Amino acid sequence: MSVPRPRKIVLLVALVATLALLCCGGGITALFVGGLTDEGKDKLNSSLGCGKGGPIDPDTKLPRVRPYGPEQMRNAAVIIKVGADLKLPPRAWVIAVATAMQESRLNNLGHLGARNDHDSQGLFQQRPSSGWGTVAQVRDPVYAATKFYNKLKTIPGWQRMSLTRAAQRVQISAYPDAYAKHEPVATQIVNQLADGAANAVGDSVAMVCASGEQIAASGWTRPVGAVVGSGFRTAGRPTHQGVDLIAGKQTPITASASGIVSKVKCDEDHSGRRTCNVDGYPGKGGCGWMVEIQHAGNVMTRYCHMIVKPFVREGEEVTAGQLIGRVGTSGNSSGPHLHFEVHLNNDRSSAGAIDPVRFMREQGTPLGGAG
Repeated sequence: MSVPRPRKIVLLVALVATLALLCCGGGITALFVGGLTDEGKDKLNSSLGCGKGGPIDPDTKLPRVRPYGPEQMRNAAVIIKVGADLKLPPRAWVIAVATAMQESRLNNLGHLGARNDHDSQGLFQQRPSSGWGTVAQVRDPVYAATKFYNKLKTIPGWQRMSLTRAAQRVQISAYPDAYAKHEPVATQIVNQLADGAANAVGDSVAMVCASGEQIAASGWTRPVGAVVGSGFRTAGRPTHQGVDLIAGKQTPITASASGIVSKVKCDEDHSGRRTCNVDGYPGKGGCGWMVEIQHAGNVMTRYCHMIVKPFVREGEEVTAGQLIGRVGTSGNSSGPHLHFEVHLNNDRSSAGAIDPVRFMREQGTPLGGAG
């Protein structure tokens, strides 16, 4: 016969279990080791909301995102609020903030003279002589952001473009590739100033967390909807530089974010053979058919064990969610799965590898099942 537990005890047990699960996932470990710093609390809070709480009022005290000061953060908050007021999805906010970071470092620039495009002014270096508005107008952050967003809306398919391509279509800059490097910090700023909105579905104003094959406002998506098998540098596999996502043969593999394909190859096995069109086996060695992609912020992702030659070529520009191959078991493999790695500083070696589970969770697109 079972004895009913007091309700308070049941609730306490459930709460402890929930916290334990979160702790093991790395989300709130600091709560059990002396608490979070203010910056740590900001990062934790910004990862939870997926934009439901809406943007922060630009005229209130704002969180700090280094290296930007209070006035720069206020300008970023204005840009985000204008995007929300215009009913644009959070992907637009990330694009706009990154663009202003490149054009002005989020400073409301005055007349720069011949040193820089003559009459370029404001957060986006908009030129009155090119029809962006009067001097007073382009120096008004609300007006400037509105003009940027209105131009962005006229570009077909901007939601699926890489950030740098979308920004360039608006700005027509002499340095079209310069915007991409700001995407990671712009994502962080949007999360800090808009309740984790960069983790929401990027092309929706519903402000729901990205899941499945959806692309987050951060610009990232899961390469496959599959459970995580072997983890990153586990006790049993300390040299395992990624994670294994368990999926059946022919499961589509997509680019996790926009970028440039830097490597496509049939990786050699321990005997120097390039035999990737057959199933591999444990101990064979090599990654089988593989792809590497370089993304904004000097992040590189690697995709291994594909069943046939990948569908992309080196030097090709790909967008988040684009099909790049299919799951197989070529190379050093005991069964069908995608081996997925994330490297920082475009360092292809093991020194650059980081835990993909933690990284993808921070982008708002956690690895895991189809949900």
